[in-house]
Amino acid sequence: MSLTLYGFGPSRSLRCLWALEESGLDFDYVELKFQSDETGGSQHSDYVALNSQGKVPTLKHDDFVLTESAAIVNYIDALANGRFIPQGAQARAKYDEFSYFVLSELEQPLWSTGKHRFALPEDQRIEAMFDTAKWEFNKAVKAFQKLHPLSEYALGNSFTFADCLLAHTVHWAFRFKIDVPQAYLDYRDRMFERPAAVRAFAHFS
Repeated sequence: MSLTLYGFGPSRSLRCLWALEESGLDFDYVELKFQSDETGGSQHSDYVALNSQGKVPTLKHDDFVLTESAAIVNYIDALANGRFIPQGAQARAKYDEFSYFVLSELEQPLWSTGKHRFALPEDQRIEAMFDTAKWEFNKAVKAFQKLHPLSEYALGNSFTFADCLLAHTVHWAFRFKIDVPQAYLDYRDRMFERPAAVRAFAHFS
């Protein structure tokens, strides 16, 4: 089995890199040059042939190619015999609810901020949207706290791949200097102390 993850630094690919380290699967990691069309860059034709948007992450499993971080994380769990995602209809539904909220509500204003900071062409960037994005994120956090009160782990009493999604997203907000409740920062720190998370960071630090 040939398993290769393409990524860049602490981007969304960190979620997948961390999940791979937790899984114990054998894999290769390719660190791309961000927005470069040179060999090894995210815009080079070789990589765009795998991921037409030239974004990260991309997972290649033999001839099978998968993009989108949450889909990749779930696929890694399937390869790891379902050890990191809750089983059972209701438990899995809660995992999905949690994950989709992180991606659609917490992450959305962060990615909007990123696009208007560095990803979009300069003439398409709107600096005035940053305050709106902060407001959106804070509103989403308050709703999230009611829907899924924070405890030691994201869901239940043990680590799941939902922790990869949430801890990374909290860190993303922190890096963008958006106010995050201290309890979430403490949670992120605990998750990042996991040996697999430390190994994931070591791939590009």
